Amino acid sequence: MADFIEILPHNINQKYIDKIVKVLQSGGLVILPTDSIYAVAGDLYHRESMEKLCKQLGKKPNKAELSILCDSLSTVADYTTPIGNSTFKLMNRVLPGPFTFVLKASGLIPNFFKRNKKTIGIRIPNNSICQAVIATLGHPLVSSSIHAEDEIQKYLTEPEQIFEEWDSKVAIIVSGGAGGNVGTTVIDATENQLEIIREGLGIDQIIDA
Repeated sequence: MADFIEILPHNINQKYIDKIVKVLQSGGLVILPTDSIYAVAGDLYHRESMEKLCKQLGKKPNKAELSILCDSLSTVADYTTPIGNSTFKLMNRVLPGPFTFVLKASGLIPNFFKRNKKTIGIRIPNNSICQAVIATLGHPLVSSSIHAEDEIQKYLTEPEQIFEEWDSKVAIIVSGGAGGNVGTTVIDATENQLEIIREGLGIDQIIDA
């Protein structure tokens, strides 16, 4: 059974963050709040995490729709090929925030993570708990959204509800308040022309700009 840890976003206990990071470093999976929906995450550099995550999703590693969670634009720059000026300006304006940018992967991304297109989804969540975990770990997390097996409710939003469905699948579930039920806005920035491939949270920031 998973450990259920309640963390207050405005009063983070580093002891809990250290415990989460220790689990990640050992190849375990954790569920964390983000600025959009809850996500299941593992250590980007731990192959076992990737395998466990893909198994839970029922996907092969090169077919799974996964993102990496970063703590800053400088970290994003390390894990992607050079970013165009217009893309960087947009990212600098809206991040941290509820956006996923699809970018070309650099050599720092493990081969077992890369998809056939050699692209990755990048996020910088505006969530203090998630940011604290990434900063303490020292490199990005690999993650996927917590979906609900429900035709009406797309994502699981309540930590207690998540615990009921995921307690045997992950090592730690972090309760950081109710999550959202709308995903991120996804922007393909692999070419010179930016393309919105999914409208979600934050879309008004893009359209009204």
